[in-house]
Amino acid sequence: MKLKVIAVGTKMPPWVEMGVQEYSKRLPRDMPLEFIEIPIGNRAKNANLARAVKQESDQILTQVKPQDHVIALEVTGNNWSTEKLAKQMQNWQMQGQNIIFLIGGPDGLSDACRARANQQWSFSALTLPHPIVRIILSEQLYRAWSITQNHPYHRS
Repeated sequence: MKLKVIAVGTKMPPWVEMGVQEYSKRLPRDMPLEFIEIPIGNRAKNANLARAVKQESDQILTQVKPQDHVIALEVTGNNWSTEKLAKQMQNWQMQGQNIIFLIGGPDGLSDACRARANQQWSFSALTLPHPIVRIILSEQLYRAWSITQNHPYHRS
């Protein structure tokens, strides 16, 4: 099973890259975590925001294969505890599908991305900066994996 994050936004600060790399390298080789960055659509003054979101989402969806299991990160999605995420991870592993996480741009994901998603997950009702979401997602995936392996990381 591969874990892939398709995120709107490029050129993350070094601290984000370091955080994501730290948790990515801890995951086992048979569960690699890959990030694909999509450029942010035009948001200049008087820009058409709906067009920008559609452009971003079209680029996201070209990266998704029909057999992929897609999870959209959405503020209105389901709240999962880390333990629930660990159970989800075990289910995903049994399905044998690649897992794709979608992180939208400043104005979120399009209806088309939400419709393609098999699940929607919310970290919080708070609005979180996209760079921080990447680190939280990476850490929680590692933490969930550590639970499934009875690894001591989760209890530290």
